[in-house]
Amino acid sequence: MRLDIVRRSNDSRWFTILPRRWVVERTFSWLMRSWRLARDYERRSDTSEAFVLWSMTMVMSRRLARHATRRQQQQRRNLAPTA
Repeated sequence: MRLDIVRRSNDSRWFTILPRRWVVERTFSWLMRSWRLARDYERRSDTSEAFVLWSMTMVMSRRLARHATRRQQQQRRNLAPTA
């Protein structure tokens, strides 16, 4: 895995768009869909980490299920006899 740290330049005084920042913000918005992660309910950091992993597992499993359903629908269309 490659990690790129993007730092602000010292000469800019105003807001500037940083490259690839939207990826991190999108991931945070996916995590905030889980109600346990929207607020800081947990006292221990390991339980918070477990809920982050659980939430991302739910996001990815939904995405994979949606992708598999689309693939099955495309296969049915290709196998259907044409009139």
